[in-house]
Amino acid sequence: MNPTSPVPATVATLRVPDARLHYEVRGQGPLVVLVGAPMDAGSFAPLAERLAADHTVLTTDPRGINRSPVDDPDQDSTPEMRADDLSRLLTHLDAGPATVLGSSGGAVSALALLQAHPGLVDTVIAHEPPLNDLLDDREQIHERTEDIIATHLSGDVTGAWRKFMALANINLPEGVFEHMFGGEWEPQQIADDHFQFAHMLRPTTRWRPDLAALRSTTARVLIGLGKESGGQLCERTSIALASALGGEPTMFPGGHIGFAEDPDGFAIRLREVLSGS
Repeated sequence: MNPTSPVPATVATLRVPDARLHYEVRGQGPLVVLVGAPMDAGSFAPLAERLAADHTVLTTDPRGINRSPVDDPDQDSTPEMRADDLSRLLTHLDAGPATVLGSSGGAVSALALLQAHPGLVDTVIAHEPPLNDLLDDREQIHERTEDIIATHLSGDVTGAWRKFMALANINLPEGVFEHMFGGEWEPQQIADDHFQFAHMLRPTTRWRPDLAALRSTTARVLIGLGKESGGQLCERTSIALASALGGEPTMFPGGHIGFAEDPDGFAIRLREVLSGS
């Protein structure tokens, strides 16, 4: 459902340990949190607009990204830290327990939130979490990830992204890579890109969930997977996590960022999933 007019967002900032979090709240109804890493609140705005018709929707820039500055820009952003940030936001809003849809690194944040603060969450949908440590070839993947980070920190940003896409097994159409990564970048884009590679990628992809805790939680835990993500690294990690939890992935439209590619279809599917159909 495409909203006829934008749902106004309440925009605010919350001070948390070592950071200031930008967050946005839309709509009324049961609380749904849309969280990414490194994706910011703006990445989820189209989906948030569609869900706000019957939900209170919380989006946020994760620490160190865009409008959520950190006190120490050389400190890593770990899943545990981002989970603590989310717990403080939820407590501040006093609107839970929440349904949390996390995508990519945000899916890892959502799982860490459930482990550390189970009382704040009633449903977690971890959409394509890049949990490389769950895979049998994790050492090789970790080595390639370290090479990607080193390439980026050497100043070869385009080369790092080419290696990243190769590891993720994401094949972009001709010309799309150049469109995405060519040309002049805004200073904030440059800063966010550096923070992602220098301080977010390693702790996120090396994080290992507490499978026993996730199996025993009373919350509903679903592992989301894009229908167009076949053969990609995050398909492998999503299947591995779902299997470790005794199930199969829940399918969603689009690929790794299906929530942004097809917000209409994604919202329809998310409502189906939340209703149990």
